[in-house]
Amino acid sequence: MTRRTRRNHTPAFKAKVALAAVKGDKTLSELAQLFDVHPNQITDWKGRLLDGAAGVFGAEAASAPSAAVDVKTLHAKIGELTLENDFLAGALGKAGMPSARR
Repeated sequence: MTRRTRRNHTPAFKAKVALAAVKGDKTLSELAQLFDVHPNQITDWKGRLLDGAAGVFGAEAASAPSAAVDVKTLHAKIGELTLENDFLAGALGKAGMPSARR
């Protein structure tokens, strides 16, 4: 008996299978045959879909846009800190002390 390689399903495929399970038009075993996945996997995806469905309309969806950051500001800060590190490393070398770099 040969082993089947592990398959990675896309989120779109998982959603499609879970929605088909929620519809209830076909039995779990029919869906498993149709989509070529184990019935337990379908049950798991269906449960995740139902658990996460409230987040679409709830406070979790509203909190996501607040995490936006200004990339230009972060790049400027990275440049500033790099310049400061280079300056301090040079000053440390001129003072005769070993560098902290590894």
